[in-house]
Amino acid sequence: MTFLDATNRLCAFSMIADLAELPHDLREALNKICQLRHLRQGQVIAHPGEPHDLVGFVAEGILRMQKTLPDGRQHVVGLLVPGDVYGRVFDGAMQFSIEAATEAKVFVFPRHAFEALLSASPALDRLMLLHFLTEIDRTRDWMVILSNPKVRGRLAGFLMMLCTRFRNIEGMLGSMNGMLTVSIPISRADLAHLLGARAESISRAFHALADDGMIDIIRPDLVVLRSIEDLADEAGEPEMGEAILTEDLPSHRIGSLRRL
Repeated sequence: MTFLDATNRLCAFSMIADLAELPHDLREALNKICQLRHLRQGQVIAHPGEPHDLVGFVAEGILRMQKTLPDGRQHVVGLLVPGDVYGRVFDGAMQFSIEAATEAKVFVFPRHAFEALLSASPALDRLMLLHFLTEIDRTRDWMVILSNPKVRGRLAGFLMMLCTRFRNIEGMLGSMNGMLTVSIPISRADLAHLLGARAESISRAFHALADDGMIDIIRPDLVVLRSIEDLADEAGEPEMGEAILTEDLPSHRIGSLRRL
């Protein structure tokens, strides 16, 4: 069933800024083939080695891209957040599984119908190209973070990523007593898989960063960032730290992000 917004009779593309900005006639064409799907946590929506006949845009929640290693271990190779795209257009089978890390909503389009619109629309073609380039940039960032030999350095890099690449996720950034807070959008088990470590090593890394005064742990899924500069240095990414410090954040937060 196509999900329609009762006001404009269009698929609720306003949930995804890039889709909302497409030309009206293109949104109408997409609306005719659009479905909204609700995913339960842990639900698998694509399997490796199998053709996937849908192209999806994440509207709410977090999806994980997961690879099964030869020894049977599962490794999270990336996250998909609101606004991200999955599905291989003009290509073959998926190389990894896609699962819902949290409850999620996705807009899905039949791949062949979507490809026809993509071939005929420069605006949609440009949108997809920008999404792919963003994914390449994000992958490069992950490579730098995962090259850090210390788990605490990888964790610090992940926290930096939440403030940059993932900062537009609703509820990701907040404040507490005038200081910046970051919500951890995935479980500790998924975070361990993502950072190539054991869950107990991730827990120790959180506490080590807290002991060194870089963060305060409010809950397992919520931390206060006490020093962006020190976290960036720990991650080996001082440029990322400087980028966060120059972001358009409320002034009371910026003052709290520098070394204390």
